[in-house]
Amino acid sequence: MEQTKKLELQKKATQIRLGVLKGVHAAASGHPGGSLSIADMMAYLYFEEMNIDPKNPKWEDRDRFVLSKGHCAPALYATLALKGYFDEAELATLRQADSFLQGHPDMKGTPGVDMTTGSLGLGISAACGMALSAKLSGKDYRTYTICGDGESQEGQVWEACMFAAHYKLDNLCVIFDWNGLQIDGPVAEVMNPTPYDKKLAAFGFHVISIDGHNLDEFEAALAEAKTVKGKPTAIIAKTVKGKGVSFMENQVGWHGSAPKDDQYEQAAAELSATL
Repeated sequence: MEQTKKLELQKKATQIRLGVLKGVHAAASGHPGGSLSIADMMAYLYFEEMNIDPKNPKWEDRDRFVLSKGHCAPALYATLALKGYFDEAELATLRQADSFLQGHPDMKGTPGVDMTTGSLGLGISAACGMALSAKLSGKDYRTYTICGDGESQEGQVWEACMFAAHYKLDNLCVIFDWNGLQIDGPVAEVMNPTPYDKKLAAFGFHVISIDGHNLDEFEAALAEAKTVKGKPTAIIAKTVKGKGVSFMENQVGWHGSAPKDDQYEQAAAELSATL
């Protein structure tokens, strides 16, 4: 990847992380850990990869994105605001009763949200439906979805994987955010879903494993996915929960906890120093 582009995308990822913290701190609730772990991939998808138009959120031929791990909505909202779907000042209204930025994505209320999610496992199924719809309609848009590693303990995820392979959804890219932690502790101890690569291959996927914070690897994986015919692609992205904030990284307690004022100031300072 050209260095100037990489630096710009890294800046976008940092801005997304700052937006995550802004929203969760203002709400005094939410899910920062898993939101921070996907910020790099969100930056690349929305500012480099996907064919979308913030001025026309319902454009029929747009690429689709589904945040299957819907509790990480702060990352999606921060990305959409940065992309221009709505004013960034709205991030401070997260989870307020009269806000269109609720705790989980709502396609009816939030510009740029393609699917309402939150019930774990639901999003990847919806993404399969979108991808199949494109096939049946003769459309060439692609569908992307991010699924959590804790979420992959849900049976519905694997039913959707069977569906995707059965219908040869080569226009579908499923990204597994493998940060290793869920609300109850390490994913491997709660209910170990690995090995992802062998299981997904057995379910009929083309599988690519990457460092989810490495933009070059993510770019190459998405490019490779577009060359695959006759089967869906799964990108297994190894990430760090709480990425970018020293005291949040790899700490399970930040799965669903909001930073207090002093913690918010420290986290924002750490991130801002990298801009």
